[in-house]
Amino acid sequence: MKKLIAIASAAALGLGLAACDSPAEDAAEEQAEAIEDQADALEDAGAITDAEADVMEEQADRVEDAAEGDTDAGTNDEPIGSTIDESTM
Repeated sequence: MKKLIAIASAAALGLGLAACDSPAEDAAEEQAEAIEDQADALEDAGAITDAEADVMEEQADRVEDAAEGDTDAGTNDEPIGSTIDESTM
């Protein structure tokens, strides 16, 4: 029973540490959030189109993915800005 508790505690501690972000990740998340907020504000003000806002949000996602060490970041088949604006269809 004690071994089970020790293993469970170690697993919980490991998962807790794995969830912690580094200062660089936190900064990148804040930067990505700022980009997304700016895209929303510009779109709401009519300064950019929905498609342009989507491009900015894709860029924000890539900033965040890169900071997290996501090896898939930027390897999808769609380049930035390839979002289809369905409102024009």
